[in-house]
Amino acid sequence: MSNVSIENVRKVYDGDSEVVAVDDVSFEIADGEFLTIVGPSGSGKSTLLRMIAGLEDISGGTIRIGDRAVNGIQPQDRDVAMVFQNYALYPHMTARKNMSYGLKLTTDLPDSEINERVEEAAEMMGVKDQLDKRPGSLSGGQQQRIATGRAIVREPSVFLFDEPLSNLDAKLRLHMRTELQQLQDKLGTTTIYVTHDQEEAMTMSDRIAVIDQGTLQQIGTPDEIYHQPKNLFVADFVGSPPMNQFKVTLSGSTLVGGGFEYDLSEDLVAHINEHADGIDEFVLGIRPENIRLATGDEPNVISAHLDVREPVGSDNYLHMDIDGEECWVRVPGGVTPETNRKHEIVFDEEHIHLFRQSDGVNILAQESSKLEATIKD
Repeated sequence: MSNVSIENVRKVYDGDSEVVAVDDVSFEIADGEFLTIVGPSGSGKSTLLRMIAGLEDISGGTIRIGDRAVNGIQPQDRDVAMVFQNYALYPHMTARKNMSYGLKLTTDLPDSEINERVEEAAEMMGVKDQLDKRPGSLSGGQQQRIATGRAIVREPSVFLFDEPLSNLDAKLRLHMRTELQQLQDKLGTTTIYVTHDQEEAMTMSDRIAVIDQGTLQQIGTPDEIYHQPKNLFVADFVGSPPMNQFKVTLSGSTLVGGGFEYDLSEDLVAHINEHADGIDEFVLGIRPENIRLATGDEPNVISAHLDVREPVGSDNYLHMDIDGEECWVRVPGGVTPETNRKHEIVFDEEHIHLFRQSDGVNILAQESSKLEATIKD
């Protein structure tokens, strides 16, 4: 096992016009950590993974695996194993030969040891009875397990996964997600996993790196990414439904929006004044689950029209309208307010976020736990 260090890494494609795919990205991945790189299509996440694997040249910066800089080192010599989106299995070979082929090419291990590794990996992945079949006769889930087993037999320092579950149906994807987590827990191998699926990222990872347009937006635990987004992009990208956003102006101790006014506590106003640098135009953000239906005479009640109620099992998603602005509210499944009429809702102050309109930075992200405790007191 090894740690991985990404130091000011860039990837530039030259052509009719220069395209910067990865722009000055830096972060550390600890030995044995499961880190997921997440972002929209074209954000640079797969390019970054391929540079770690050695499948893409680096335009600038340094990648280290353990204490060794691997810039210029061939993929087979980096001690990494990669699982691809399309599995990349040889169709004319049996599953056994697919799993053993890389070892036979890159090592001088005897056939007996190679076969032992293949048998152990196949047992671990639950496909031991499929080893003599060719990929064409295997299901998508079985092919994914064979591809993962092929990586396991290498006994690498680092596993690299490039959207390995995207070709599976929803039920199998959920099952394989659990299997991959159990596998990583058992082997303890440093794992870098790329996906556009935020649910995969949130449920599988020790930490998440959010990338957009080739730049690192935030890196942190799933809890930090969800509850303390550093900017508007992270707040909007992570979460389904996404975080509600309302343009507001701070007037004294009141946030004034298009269809509401929201009075703030003294502690929150003091915190805003300390970090706002004299700016008074913000985007108020709040997660759907941090909005509730008003229960009586209480402050900061907002009138909202309920357009649609979407039952999703244990919860109901309420699609509401606040003076022309969309607002999602998440309530328990037993709460069923009437549609096509106005209701009163309340934003929980301890869970609101304020992003500067000028640059999208969340001025409440820092010291948020301390601030939340102060507000609750």
